[in-house]
Amino acid sequence: MKFKTQLREAEDNWEKNLKTKISHLEIENSVLKAKINQLENEAKEMRDEAKKMKDDLQRKSDQKEKDDQKTRNEIQSLRTRIQQLELSDLTRQQDTIKQNQQNEKIEENMKHFIPKTEDLENRSRRDNLRIIGLPEDHDKRKSLDIILQEIIQENCFNILEQEGKVEIERIHRSPPGLNPQLTTPKNVIAKFKNYKTKGKILQAAKKKSFRYHGTTVRITQDLAASTLKDRKAWNMIFRKAKELGLQPRINYPAKLTIFLQGKVWSFNKIEEFQEFEKKRPDLNRKLDVQAQRTREPSKALHLEGT
Repeated sequence: MKFKTQLREAEDNWEKNLKTKISHLEIENSVLKAKINQLENEAKEMRDEAKKMKDDLQRKSDQKEKDDQKTRNEIQSLRTRIQQLELSDLTRQQDTIKQNQQNEKIEENMKHFIPKTEDLENRSRRDNLRIIGLPEDHDKRKSLDIILQEIIQENCFNILEQEGKVEIERIHRSPPGLNPQLTTPKNVIAKFKNYKTKGKILQAAKKKSFRYHGTTVRITQDLAASTLKDRKAWNMIFRKAKELGLQPRINYPAKLTIFLQGKVWSFNKIEEFQEFEKKRPDLNRKLDVQAQRTREPSKALHLEGT
C-alpha cells in the first residue's frame, strides 16, 4: 500500500515535472518564435535596405553615366565649335589677306590712274585761262566776256584778232553760286577757241602784271584742283630759292626746277628737294638763314602790333 502511494506520488511528480518542462519548452518555443520573427523582420528590413541601397547606387550610376555622356557631348560640341571657329578664323584671315591684296592692287591702280586722271583733266583745261583778283562788282555792269576783251585791250592789245575781238567759247566765275564766307573775288575761268591765242595771252601775263581799271589781276593757266594744290605746296621753297637767285620755276604739272652750279635740277616731290638739300650743307645753311630772315620781320611786326 505504501509502495503504491509512493509510486503514485512519483508518477504525479513526474507528470508535474513533465508538464513544467513542457510549459518551459512552450515558453522557450514562443520566445524562439518571437526571436525568429524578429530576425525575419530584421532580415527583411536589411533586404529592403540593401535593395534600396542597390537601387540608389544603380540610379546614381545611371545618372553619372548620363552626366558623363552629357559632358562628353559638351566636350565634343566644344571641339566641333573650336574647329569651326578655327576654320572660320582661317577663312577670315584668308579673306583679309585676299582683301588686303585687292586693296593694295586698287591702291596701286589708283597711284597709276590718279596722275592719268589729273593729266586728262589738265589737258581738258588746256584752252582755259584763270583770272584771279577780278572784283565781282564789274559783273553787275558788264558781262565777263566784255570784261575779258577790255583786259586784253588794256594789257596786250596786239594780240586782238579778227574784228578786234578774241573768240571765247565760254567764261564764268568759279566756284558757281554765292559763298558769304569768301573774302576774295571768285576766280574767272575763260575757255578760248584758239589755243595759240590763249598761249600768247599767258606769255604776256608772265612778262608783266595785268591791270583792269586800276586793279591788278593775275592770269594763269587753269589747272585741276589737285595740281594747283601740289603747286601751292612749293610756295615756301620757291620763295626761298628765288631770293637766293636759284631761278626757280614750276613746270607742268607741279615740278620744281632750279639753276645751281651751272646745272638745272628738277624735283617732282618736296621730299626729293629736301634730300637734295641735305646733301649740300652750303645750300642748307643758306636756306636756313633765309628762313630765319623771313621769320624775323614777321616777329618784329608782331611785337610792334602788341
